[in-house]
Amino acid sequence: MNQRSYNIFFHLHTISGIIISAALFVIFFAGSFAFFRDEIANWQKNEEIALTENGITVNLDTVLDSLKNNYNLYGRDIEIAKHYNERRVSVNLSASKDSLATKEDKAGAFFYLDTQTYNAYTYVQSYTLGEFLYRLHFFAQIKYPFGYYLSGFVAFFFLFAIITGVLIHWNKIISNFYTFRPKAKFKTIWTDAHTALGTIGLPFQFVYAVTGAFFMLSLLMAAPNVMFLYNGNQQKLYEDLEYFDKPVALSYQKIETVPSVEVFVGKTKKEWNGFEVSHIHIYNYADSNMQVAVEGELEKDIKFTGTGKVIYNAISGEILSKKNPITKTSYLDGVKNAMYKLHYGDYGGLTLRLISFVLGLISCFVIISGVLIWLVARDKKNVPEKKRRFNKILVNIYLSICLSMYPITALAFIAVKVFHPVGQSFIYKFYFIGWLLLSVFFFIKRSNYFTNKYCLLSGSILGLLIPIANGITTGNWLWKTYVNNQFQSFFIDIFWIILAFTTLIITFKIKRKPLKP
Repeated sequence: MNQRSYNIFFHLHTISGIIISAALFVIFFAGSFAFFRDEIANWQKNEEIALTENGITVNLDTVLDSLKNNYNLYGRDIEIAKHYNERRVSVNLSASKDSLATKEDKAGAFFYLDTQTYNAYTYVQSYTLGEFLYRLHFFAQIKYPFGYYLSGFVAFFFLFAIITGVLIHWNKIISNFYTFRPKAKFKTIWTDAHTALGTIGLPFQFVYAVTGAFFMLSLLMAAPNVMFLYNGNQQKLYEDLEYFDKPVALSYQKIETVPSVEVFVGKTKKEWNGFEVSHIHIYNYADSNMQVAVEGELEKDIKFTGTGKVIYNAISGEILSKKNPITKTSYLDGVKNAMYKLHYGDYGGLTLRLISFVLGLISCFVIISGVLIWLVARDKKNVPEKKRRFNKILVNIYLSICLSMYPITALAFIAVKVFHPVGQSFIYKFYFIGWLLLSVFFFIKRSNYFTNKYCLLSGSILGLLIPIANGITTGNWLWKTYVNNQFQSFFIDIFWIILAFTTLIITFKIKRKPLKP
């Protein structure tokens, strides 16, 4: 590569990295914790579910009987889904299609149903810290769809920064990987760490940049198709993408005895060994034109992307449509499912998620080191004092916002236990206001050394207090959860102990470099 091309790629890498740095740090930090969304949610709610319990295992007929106590189900479309490894399933009731239905029946409903107690919870009531961190990593808290688009463009520019970074380091990428000079000047130390850790996390970061941009920008990319290819018919596009089924008309012939939905679930499971049911769609409940769609996928160790679906005529039992997960995996299914599995790392069990968590934190360090390289490179005598002062303030703001995520996240884990039960509003206010106050405090200190050390120190201390808070408030002490096989509660407590001790050791290793006279 000639010098001119190198300079172009170098400046593009630097500019794209600086522009997205703060947002990218939030994405990777929150996203690292999002790998354990289900464990955090169950730990917070004091609920436990077997690790082997995948898909919907509750009796669907019992669920429907419980719904009849509060709703007139005739003429409604009912969706029962299990998206996460939790005790609760989501229930989505459409408005009744019956033109003679009451005003109350023409209103839809969405809630979560506990499969053990059959208590219903709204989305706000069922909101957990795990859900919050999961949604924070793609800025869902910002008004839809702007947060989605923002995270998508950050992922896109991150992919751009990765490609340009590889190009400028290509000639010396192997030799630089093995180079580390801890006694050199600051810029050299940060450069060595940035290159080495960036190389280690390169495949991980590339996968997440591609899949993140795919998920968050897919709606934006679909907009021209809706306008020109589908004449503004968004429903038709989603049907072709197999997100929705075609609408089923109501016959207005009510039936007295509703067929068992559980029978259709059992038939589908027998059809394919290892098939896990994740969605149940019931169209036109209690009508002569009632249909039942059973959807799910094969266990991951049987097939990587094996989604299947069977649609039954509920009255006759006839199979109207079948998608075989073993032999009929379409290109569309393959792309969607592969992207999903690669992004969430759910195909390799807990081990892969732990590795992904570590690589996510390494990516956070790569982002910070890149910003510090930028600062040190511009802290020279030939740079005007006004610009140098501005650069230092900018980096100080950046570090205050990013590094304070660690202590406020640890404190939020304690808060959701001490003030249990809490909902969405409490988590929003506690996390964002606390994050703002910590950011302002560290910015006022105007010391990157102080911000770095005491964010790690406070986060470590708070992290060690999390298992204690859990034990005091719920009685689920670490040794008890281990003996009682309450794995999810045990995992979160031991996870924080290991993480807190690790960052505590790093804290004591941080030394302020003496200034040269």
